[in-house]
Amino acid sequence: MFLSIVIPIYNDQEVINELYRRLKPVLNDVSENHEIILVDDGSRDNSWLEILKLKKIDTKIVAVKLARNFGQQNSIAAGLDISKGDLIVLMDSDLQDRPEDIPVLIDALMTQNASMAIAQWTHREDTSFKKMVSKLFFIVSDKITDIHIQPRLGIFRVMRRSVIDELKNFKEKTSTTISLLYFIGSNYTCVPLKRDARYAGQSGYNLRKMLSLTFARIFSFSMFPIRLAIYAGLSISFLSFLAGIFLIINRFIGGVSPGWTSIVVLVLFLFGINFLFLGMLGEYIGKIFLETKQRPKYIIGEIHTGTNLNYNL
Repeated sequence: MFLSIVIPIYNDQEVINELYRRLKPVLNDVSENHEIILVDDGSRDNSWLEILKLKKIDTKIVAVKLARNFGQQNSIAAGLDISKGDLIVLMDSDLQDRPEDIPVLIDALMTQNASMAIAQWTHREDTSFKKMVSKLFFIVSDKITDIHIQPRLGIFRVMRRSVIDELKNFKEKTSTTISLLYFIGSNYTCVPLKRDARYAGQSGYNLRKMLSLTFARIFSFSMFPIRLAIYAGLSISFLSFLAGIFLIINRFIGGVSPGWTSIVVLVLFLFGINFLFLGMLGEYIGKIFLETKQRPKYIIGEIHTGTNLNYNL
């Protein structure tokens, strides 16, 4: 069995050596025939230098440096495209995903005869804010998109080669890799695991990136925003019709007409709704624009393969 480990790296110079120290014995026990694909996603620290140091002592490491920062999802795509394994392990670099749990995932994959075995966190050492955002992301994704998965699933997983081969048939540039893995519909099993605290450094996922990930899934796998605009337009039109009838009747019976304040508030409200839905429409049009450009999801600037063949691209 040939095993590929894909790990995206971003500003993790303090973690890389400890990650390798814990990962290597596990892989040697599972299969001597393996490769460790470390994808540097345009780190601004010395992560790439640390990766090259490890490469000198272990030819089974495939060191990949992207031309710039393309984001975690695209660096994952790069690693999966390069991988050659019969089984592919995907994990984070910060040691929240424990290397020692890889055999547990592989065992579950084989026992359940599944296409993927995915870590389902029973406990996670994260901030309350990050936990809350993750929970909201799951709720929104489950309710309004075509992707319906179990709660508390992470990136940490083991996949069969057939899943990656199927993934390569999807040429979309704006969808996230993890979302596509679920969209494919491959059967998966959930494995209860504990998620540790970060070994060092800070998470690169701030609120802006979390929102971007949420919007990417919504606008790639759901027509809900467009339908919401239609429903809202019909509802406002109906309410406006009722309000017009009320004002006409009120006028004839000598009632008091609404003042300028209520009119201004109503106009501003309608303008706000209008711009909101224009923004939603713009998101869909923007995705169409980016897809038609056919730009690559990532560009590899440098790669040192397991056979010591080095390329500067």
